[in-house]
Amino acid sequence: MRFRTRLLLVLLTVVIVSQLATGVAFLRATQNDALAKGSQRLEVGARVLQQLLDNRGEQLRNNVAILADDFGFKSAVATKDTATLYSVLANHGDRANADMVMLSDLDGNVLASSHHAQDSTMPFPELFERAQQNGNGVGVVIAEGKPYEFVLMPVRAPNLIGWVGMGFLLDEDVTQEINTLTGLDISIVTYDASGQVSYVASSHQEQLAMNLMNDQGDRLMEGGYTTRSQMSDDDNYLSYASILLDNDRYQSFALLQLSRNELLGAYSNLMWQLIGIVVLMLLLTTAAAMWSARSISKPLIALAKTAQRIGQGERIERIPEGASVEETRLLASTLLSMQEDIDRREATLRHQSRHDLLTDLPNRISALEDIHQVIQQQQPFTLLRITVNDFRDIKDTFGYALGDQLLVTLAQRMQQLPAPVKRAYRLDGDELILLIEQPHCEPVTRAKLMAMLSQPIKLAESPITPSLSAGEVNYPAHGDSPQLLLRRSDIALDKASRQRLNHERYVEGQDEQHLRQLALIRDLQEAVNNNELWMAYQPKVDTRTGEVCQFEALMRWRHPTLGFVPPDEFIGLAERSGNIAMLSQWMLGHVCQQIHLWKAQGQHLSVAINLSASDVTDTALPERLNKLFSHYNLTPDQLALEVTESDVMHDVDAATETLLALSQLGLKISVDDYGTGYSSLAQIKRLPVDELKIDKSFVLKLDTQEEDLTIVRSTIEMGHNLDLKIVAEGVENSASAELLSRLHCDYLQGYWIAKPMPADAVTAWLTGFKPLLLPDSSITNE
Repeated sequence: MRFRTRLLLVLLTVVIVSQLATGVAFLRATQNDALAKGSQRLEVGARVLQQLLDNRGEQLRNNVAILADDFGFKSAVATKDTATLYSVLANHGDRANADMVMLSDLDGNVLASSHHAQDSTMPFPELFERAQQNGNGVGVVIAEGKPYEFVLMPVRAPNLIGWVGMGFLLDEDVTQEINTLTGLDISIVTYDASGQVSYVASSHQEQLAMNLMNDQGDRLMEGGYTTRSQMSDDDNYLSYASILLDNDRYQSFALLQLSRNELLGAYSNLMWQLIGIVVLMLLLTTAAAMWSARSISKPLIALAKTAQRIGQGERIERIPEGASVEETRLLASTLLSMQEDIDRREATLRHQSRHDLLTDLPNRISALEDIHQVIQQQQPFTLLRITVNDFRDIKDTFGYALGDQLLVTLAQRMQQLPAPVKRAYRLDGDELILLIEQPHCEPVTRAKLMAMLSQPIKLAESPITPSLSAGEVNYPAHGDSPQLLLRRSDIALDKASRQRLNHERYVEGQDEQHLRQLALIRDLQEAVNNNELWMAYQPKVDTRTGEVCQFEALMRWRHPTLGFVPPDEFIGLAERSGNIAMLSQWMLGHVCQQIHLWKAQGQHLSVAINLSASDVTDTALPERLNKLFSHYNLTPDQLALEVTESDVMHDVDAATETLLALSQLGLKISVDDYGTGYSSLAQIKRLPVDELKIDKSFVLKLDTQEEDLTIVRSTIEMGHNLDLKIVAEGVENSASAELLSRLHCDYLQGYWIAKPMPADAVTAWLTGFKPLLLPDSSITNE
């Protein structure tokens, strides 16, 4: 929606709402005032009715008093001359225009009446009681279901000899007189005990009067109109009621009403006049709002278009103000100032997005962009990716702040390197890269660059000579895209760092090996869930008995696409990627379950499993193994543990604590690949070790290499002197087996005995196995 349209709608909405609110409030106040005045008229009408009844009652009292003083009437009453009484009552009633006359004795028994039977009881006991108390009585009574204004007075001669009364019917004459006096519609209505209308006299038309009384009967009898005036149920009349009589048999009311049309006629005319005024005001306001919206929005629209052009990157030198309003000029100048601020901020953000915050070197994004640009120019170049060896140890020793200082110093040196270095970048962490304008980085050039970067740096007043490793790739020899070149430089650098080399140039094929390693690391996490891992078991033989004494559990991986993956490959990747704990947990559970199955088949077998460096230092391992023993009902002699000396020496204290706890569970512990690490028998003596496994590299050519025989002989002798059992792995011929037996090696393991086999083949192999006949063995030919 356009701003001008929106502004116009806002202005019109404000005016319409305010006009409507004012009009509604005014009309409501006018209506309330009309209703209040109508209520006043009804109350005045009720007082006029009461005054009329009082006047007519006074006239009746005078007429009845004349009759009661008449000597002839008193004589007829005294003699109870019925004929005379009826005649006198009739004559006086006619002269007084009375509709009902009555004479009773002292007890209220009717002597003569125009409406009641002779000798009947007093029909108006309430009025009779009031007359006895007050000397006379005036009020509304009901006779034959009709209301009468009735006067009852005593007859004395001179003592009280009876009661005489006259009354007039409250009929249409009364209602018409009230209507004439007040202009109000009045209805006199009487309801019997069942709630039915027994009499109606009204200034309304007869049928309308009956309908009104029937429809409003419940509300009238419940006192709905007697306390205050209210609109009728059909909302056509403002009504007010006066109670004429209310006893157990009848309820009689005078209902005064004012027509809604008459009451609100002036209000309706006023309402239409007000609507006309509001419509006129709206038309005038619409015209004014359209003019105001146009004058206000025109310069703002111009400014909005200018801001849009600025947002699209267009440079604006001058903004047309479009009006001489001070606020508009201020907004225009502010927009120009904002444009300058945006330019500065974008320049800062662009620099920050392409530069490292610590060293201010261009970052990886800049490196990718610059390499892509050089490739498009088809200019040969070299990338030299550099890392600081043992950078983590430097930070742990000197602190992170001084570690950052080391990187900042190296970055400053890189920025000052002479040609052919074109530019330096920081990729991540301690990895830096140089873009060199040479197809190959000549050894002399590389040595010069590395020497300049490796100059001592003072950290905490201590000179540190950074040890640097570099990985090199060349364009176009090693790739034609920035991503490929950076990945291959990372591969070359990784090899240089792991082999502690100063420099390594990428060699074709390393990328494929790297991608294979990434795929194996990725797929290793799903290998357990997909049942791709399985355990192979290789037997060990006791040289004294020739019998199988134990099996070694060896993990195998059958990759769905790569096929068989050597354990040396994927176990090393698992240790580097942090997945070794997952493999160890699976292996422990799987092997314990298999031992339990063999035990159920009648085979009480012992199995040795290999622990990784993280397992050796895991303080929770003993508790986990104890739970597995309980779950599978195993004994400690059914499981043995093998650890490499390099894993133990990685953290001797932590390894010693874990191995002691495992040894206390009754588990046998063996040092695997002995002779290839950095340990000595003196160091191993400190550990709870039961066996030494001579590495197969010393056993494979034992029968032909005198040096290997010497090493093996000395190892066996020293191990026995320390009360350790000796296991030789890699036994692949009978000659080596005989030599080891003569040297009193305790156990043999190798392909000459059996290759590693699946778990379901172990039982069948054991059934067909025959004990080995070895020199100096306890087995003899039979």
